Amino acid sequence: MGEILMVPALGRILLGLSLLASSFSALGSSSPSPDVRILSAERRVDLTSSIVKVYLTLKVENSGASHASDIFLAFSPTETEHLAIIKASLPEGKRKKKKYIPLDVNPTELSEAPNGAKLFSVSLINPLMAGETAVIEVLYILTHSLEPFPAEISQSESQLVYYRDSAVLLSPYHVVEQIMYIKTPTNKIESFTRVDPTNRAGTELKYGHFHDHPPYYSSPILIHFENNNPFAVVEELVREVEISHWGSLQVKEYYQLKHAGARHKGVFSRLEYQARPSINGASSFKQLLAKLPPRVNSVYYRDAIGNISSSHLRTDYQKSELEIEPRYPLFGGWKASFVIGYSVPLEDFLFESPEGQHYLNFSFGCPLYETLVDSLTIKVVLPEGSRSPSAVLPFGADQYLEKTFSYLDVVGRTTVVIKKKNVVPEHNVPFQVYYNFNPIFMLAEPLMLITAIFLFFSACIAYLHMDLSLAKKA
Repeated sequence: MGEILMVPALGRILLGLSLLASSFSALGSSSPSPDVRILSAERRVDLTSSIVKVYLTLKVENSGASHASDIFLAFSPTETEHLAIIKASLPEGKRKKKKYIPLDVNPTELSEAPNGAKLFSVSLINPLMAGETAVIEVLYILTHSLEPFPAEISQSESQLVYYRDSAVLLSPYHVVEQIMYIKTPTNKIESFTRVDPTNRAGTELKYGHFHDHPPYYSSPILIHFENNNPFAVVEELVREVEISHWGSLQVKEYYQLKHAGARHKGVFSRLEYQARPSINGASSFKQLLAKLPPRVNSVYYRDAIGNISSSHLRTDYQKSELEIEPRYPLFGGWKASFVIGYSVPLEDFLFESPEGQHYLNFSFGCPLYETLVDSLTIKVVLPEGSRSPSAVLPFGADQYLEKTFSYLDVVGRTTVVIKKKNVVPEHNVPFQVYYNFNPIFMLAEPLMLITAIFLFFSACIAYLHMDLSLAKKA
């Protein structure tokens, strides 16, 4: 009897030890390995628009005895706050045959990083074995990272901004060699921090080469330069996509647009602006370009006053471009609200999966060129009678369901609502909404309309018949 009881007890002990070992193993794999080092790091920082784009190329080496499955990226608390997207890839091949294999990037919950640095793990397809090297290319985008200074400017002044960074790469690994290039919109650079060696050539600043920096080392720099490119920020964008199985897709977009650059001070002179807009309004913008799907029709652009005629639509079989002009040029701090609407053929965006589900394949993000969206809400209104809806996105976003009522609806239309903050042009990728739909529900509204018409005429006939009967009796 004792032997029978001992076996389960031993099994539980072995299972506990196995789980404990797995936990330690997982913990070890979820933190930067001291055996990994960065042989070379090259950063290219693009400051030519209001959105900061950083291209990072890392050559990493595993100098230890065990393999490494993840490579970690470190960001300062300020960068983390303004981080919109991170993409990592593994380049393969050379020149024209070069291709990029995307890698998964996920935030970690490690709290031991110095100075509040936030770590993101890049999962390798194949573990980096002892003595092996790999090249990883990273793109990350920062928003609201250019600070206008001075904070207020007059109509005739150019806009100057601050950019803060580190001359050396913040990394959880030892960095053997590194260099950073910073590109500005013009060669008008008021000032910049010098860290030996630093070179300037036209619109480009070069920091480095630097050698042998320990983990989490940083060297703060500040750059003050001219940037008159449009600081167009959509504070809120609500897009409604209504699916009709009768053959069309109706899209309506509500914009709350703001110029997020240096605030305008003083009086605005339209006369001076029209005479010399490149001087008396260098930091303003009056035109925006929206990239719409091909084969759009019934396009409109309006605001609270009514239709805005200052727009131009160019279409072909591959794309459509809508050039819009607000009613007035936008200077720093000024806002504008408007609506863009259009229809597209249903067969271009609605498909059927092998499992028999219908799914919408549409573009996420904002169609306005080089524009940041602080808050984006997409509402996909499904046909009445749709069941089991689900949305598939290549990145995280908040999702929930609600009901929308339209003409002749009885129980309402299921609406998939997707919300995301800090949306940049790189988020303009396809997403899918799957749902089940029985075509018999397409007959519901026509039958209701026919029934209503039948009842109306029946009531009219009954009234006439009663009126004639009363007339005969009289």
